[in-house]
Amino acid sequence: MGKSLVNSSEPVHALYVSGWGIGQASTLKHFVDLANRTEINTYVVDVKEDDGLVSFPSKVALAKELKTSTRKFDPALTISQLHKNNIRIIGRIVCFKDPVLPLKRPDLALKDKQGKLWRDNDGIAWINPYNKTNWKYLVDLAKEALDLGFDEIQFDYVRFTNNGDMSKVDFGNSPAPKFEAINGFLSYARSVMPNAVLSADVFGIICESPGDTEGIGQYLEKIGENMNYISPMIYPSHYYNNSMINNVNFPKPDLDPYGIVYNAMYKAQNRVKSAPKFKAQFRPWLQDFTQTDLGKGNFQVYGAKQVREQIEAAKQAGCNGWIFWNVDNKYSEDAFLPTKK
Repeated sequence: MGKSLVNSSEPVHALYVSGWGIGQASTLKHFVDLANRTEINTYVVDVKEDDGLVSFPSKVALAKELKTSTRKFDPALTISQLHKNNIRIIGRIVCFKDPVLPLKRPDLALKDKQGKLWRDNDGIAWINPYNKTNWKYLVDLAKEALDLGFDEIQFDYVRFTNNGDMSKVDFGNSPAPKFEAINGFLSYARSVMPNAVLSADVFGIICESPGDTEGIGQYLEKIGENMNYISPMIYPSHYYNNSMINNVNFPKPDLDPYGIVYNAMYKAQNRVKSAPKFKAQFRPWLQDFTQTDLGKGNFQVYGAKQVREQIEAAKQAGCNGWIFWNVDNKYSEDAFLPTKK
């Protein structure tokens, strides 16, 4: 497969493509063509998705034993095609949200105080971020992906859930703070992969909230100590009406994508200046989808204009690149500047 492109100094201009999506020959060709004619230079592709499945037959011992992998795409073919066209590929690993592993290994899952599987409000079980067997499983998958030729590993859902009654979860006697579990996992990942490019996705709100206000283990000033990049999910539609961000009030956040992205990232950059161990650069997830369920007057249809506004905001706030999310992998392609490759 193609030589790794990790040493490229060009900031990442990326789009998310699902494992099933990239496994379609026509989709792969489309996104290669898009990168060849625009500023897009990277794709984020699922190594392990939030369905709990590894996207290709894994040789990791636990994945083989428990049959937690499938074939969504051929990594050798995909990476070869992307690298041949000078396109980077980031492997997204959904960490602690995992509806498959808890059913096969309940000892690795969050439990309630009666010893039964704890489930969130959507009925989904989570693996326990305190459990170091889970750390090893996720890092083994990351190492496997790097060996296959992925240029970077991105840890997503690298957190506890707050979607449910957390008072019923049995964390044992006097557990360490949640952020110590998450930072411990990321520190372990770095120790095993000292030279890899590693990134972590975080809630956008932690750029505003102090400490671990959300109770999910994501503490802004600490979570960037072992990562190359931190990617806050700065989706304007995900902020409540009248949110205060960087001391600015946003009555209807979805209607002001530039303001949301700029202020969230500007504040985050300033906060970490006083955190001497914070090493990561910021590379936000941005919105290329329309959130109609916000109700009439509270949302707008997202297209090239809104996408471009977010790109400019991230740049003005000093971010190193950007990534766009659309769960259906349908993007406002006119927003991306044409380039000669």
